[in-house]
Amino acid sequence: MRHPLACTLTLALLLIVSEALAGAGPVLVLEVQGPIGPASSDYLVRGLAHAEEQGAQLVVLRMDTPGGLDSAMREIIKAILASPVPVATFVSPSGARAASAGTYILYASHVAAMAPGTNLGAATPVQIGGMPAAPKPGSPKSEDEKSEPTADENAAALTRKQVNDAAAYIRGLAQLRGRNVEWAEQAVREAVSLSAEEALQQQVIDYLAADLPALLKQLDGKRLKLAGGERVLQTAGVVPTELAPDWRTRLLAVITNPSVALILMMIGVYGLLFEFSNPGTGIGGVVGGICLILALYALQLLPVNYAGLALILLGICLMVAEAFLPSFGILGLGGVVAFVFGALILIDTEAPGFGIPLGLVLAVAALSGLLILGIVGLALRARRRAQVAGDAGLVGSLLEVAGLQAGDPQLGWVRWQGENWQVRGDRPLRAGQRVRVLARDGLRLNVSAVDDEPPQGDRA
Repeated sequence: MRHPLACTLTLALLLIVSEALAGAGPVLVLEVQGPIGPASSDYLVRGLAHAEEQGAQLVVLRMDTPGGLDSAMREIIKAILASPVPVATFVSPSGARAASAGTYILYASHVAAMAPGTNLGAATPVQIGGMPAAPKPGSPKSEDEKSEPTADENAAALTRKQVNDAAAYIRGLAQLRGRNVEWAEQAVREAVSLSAEEALQQQVIDYLAADLPALLKQLDGKRLKLAGGERVLQTAGVVPTELAPDWRTRLLAVITNPSVALILMMIGVYGLLFEFSNPGTGIGGVVGGICLILALYALQLLPVNYAGLALILLGICLMVAEAFLPSFGILGLGGVVAFVFGALILIDTEAPGFGIPLGLVLAVAALSGLLILGIVGLALRARRRAQVAGDAGLVGSLLEVAGLQAGDPQLGWVRWQGENWQVRGDRPLRAGQRVRVLARDGLRLNVSAVDDEPPQGDRA
C-alpha cells in the first residue's frame, strides 16, 4: 500500500510544481507617459498582444498622463478588457497623475494601484469652446424661442449627452471591477480628483505602493478573474521586463503631433510647388510628396475639424496662385488669413497636448507672407524692367545694314537677335551704314539712317 500512496503523492507534487511553473511567467512593463493619442494606443495594443505571445503572467501599465483623445482611450480599454493577460495600471512615480482618460484606463484595469503623492480624476469630457453659458433665470422668451431650441440650448443638450455617455461608460467599468461607482460618476460629472491615499480609502484603487517591486510583492498570490478563467499571480521576486516603444511607435508619436503634421503639410505643398516650377530636379517632388502623405496620414488619425482643414487648403491654393497670377499680393494676403484661421480651428478637441500653438501658426504664416512679398517684389521689378524681346525691344534699336536688295536702294536687310530682317530706309541705304529702327510694318522694318551714333552690333 505504501508504493501506490507514494506515487500518488509524487504525482500531486509534480502537478503543483508544474502549475506553479506555468503561472510564474514574465511581468512586462509598458510606459504611458504624456498625452494619450494614436501612438499611445498603437503601443499599448501591440504591447498587450506581445505579452500574450510571450506567455506573460501580468502586464503593468506605468502611467503618468494628463489625459488624451477619447478614441485612443477607448481602443486601449477594449484591448485591456479583451486581454487574456491581466493588466495592472500603476500611477507612478510620485508626482504623476492619471487624469481624464487615465482615470478610465485605471478603472478598466484588473488591478489599480498608485504611488504616494499621485492623483487621479477630472474625467469630464471637454469640447471646443468650453461649456455653453446657461440662460439667465427669469429671462423672457418669445413664442418662437419657446417652440425652437436656441443654439445655446442645442449645445447644452449635446454636452449633456457627452457627459451622460462618459458617466455610463466609467460606471460600467467600475461595476465590472468592483470599484467605487459613486466616485467614478462624480469624476465625470463634477470633475473631482483624489490623492492616492484618498483613492485607497474610498476603494477607487486596490493598492498603494512606493515603487514597482513593492507592488509586485503585494500582488503575489492574488487571484484574478479573467475571461479564460482564474489566474493566481506569482510575482514575488520577479524581475519585470521593460517593453520600450519601437521605431514605429516613436515615428507615429512624432507625426501625430498636430504641430508637426501642420509643418509637414506646408513642406509638402511648397516642395511640390518648387518641383512644378522647376521640373526635372526631383528633390522638391520627392520630399514634398513624402511630407504631404505623412501629414495626411497623421491628420486622419487626429480629431480634425474639416472646416479648418478646408480653410488651410484654400489658403495654400491662394498663396500658390499668387505665384502665377498678377494679383500683386491680394490673393497671397487672403491665403495667409485663411491659413491662420484654419490652423487655429484645425484640431477639434481640447484634450491636453493636441493643440497647435498660436506662435507656430503665426510663424508659418509669416514665412508664407515673406515668400509672397518676395514673389510680388520680383513681379514688380520685372514690370519696371525694359522689354528686350518683341516689338518693344526692336523699335529704337541701332543696327547695321548687312546688305542691299537689288533694284531698290532704299531696301536692305539687317541682323537682329540672330534673325535677318528686311528694312526700308527714308533715303537710299548702303552696306555697313548704321540705321535706327523707327517702326515695324509686318515683316519689314522702317529705319532711318544714323551717321553720328555708334552701332549696337548684332544682338544674336
